[in-house]
Amino acid sequence: MKNEENTPIQPVSGKIVPRYAGPATFARLPELRDVKKCDIAILGIPFDSGTSYRPGARFGPQAIRQASRHLRTQYHPAYDTEPFAELQVADAGDIACNPFNIEEAVGQVQTAATDLLGKVGSIISLGGDHTIALPLLRAVNHFHGSVALVHFDAHLDTWDTYFGAPYTHGTPFRRAAEEKLFLDHASIHVGIRGPLYSRDDLTNDEELGFKVVHCDEFQNEGVEHVIKRIKDRVGNNPMYLSIDIDVLDPAHAPGTGTPEIAGMSSRELLGVLRGLAGLNIISADVVEVAPAYDHAELTSLAAATTVFELINLLAHYRKNNT
Repeated sequence: MKNEENTPIQPVSGKIVPRYAGPATFARLPELRDVKKCDIAILGIPFDSGTSYRPGARFGPQAIRQASRHLRTQYHPAYDTEPFAELQVADAGDIACNPFNIEEAVGQVQTAATDLLGKVGSIISLGGDHTIALPLLRAVNHFHGSVALVHFDAHLDTWDTYFGAPYTHGTPFRRAAEEKLFLDHASIHVGIRGPLYSRDDLTNDEELGFKVVHCDEFQNEGVEHVIKRIKDRVGNNPMYLSIDIDVLDPAHAPGTGTPEIAGMSSRELLGVLRGLAGLNIISADVVEVAPAYDHAELTSLAAATTVFELINLLAHYRKNNT
């Protein structure tokens, strides 16, 4: 409930209404239309026409919202934040994108995200496949210019084309590089693993300016080493986080379109994110949740928890820098 003019409208309390009931918004937050101002908007993008193997990520936003009912959201001890009391967070619903025309859908996402960022402080997007990262980066650049891109994924996503198509979930960061949407001296992939189509994939990726944290580094060097690599790379630049849920091992996130074994654990992912507290995060996305391949909500819950971590990263930064 809202008691004062500047007091945020908070989610429905699990102490009043059981968490399995109540609104179907993310973490049972208010809808965007019901708040006067908004610091962080949760935005669904149910689009998966850019997938190259298993489709179904169009149902990701709905599944993430449902799994977010599990979360206890009042206080996060790792950040010492009460995010929904300190910031106004709201659910902005879904973008309606054309499922039969990828280029048109990319334009629709860019237009809607740009319009939304003109009204709110930051957006955290729920995918959808990774194609959507390109229009989201375009929207962020409209307001912030080029950003440090920290990309969590099993795959590089920097192919030129796939079956001749320039816009797929395997190409967004090649297009972003061509459009200079990210800082080539401050961007990094995290969690990359598995075989490639060609040894040129790594060479071509390096030419775009990325550095790579291979998943083996978690085993060989540890989480603190990875955190340091990211922070040294990003520096004081504004940062955009793009998190493909397949960065997690299929044991932790089976419900995704292109799973790769020997991935990060959910504990490692959260450990890295918490280590980034203090960096200037601008906006973020969590993509590639395909609930048809999930069981026991493992993947959806991992994604929902990751979104809540991102909300707390934003709350921590703003609390300490305003």
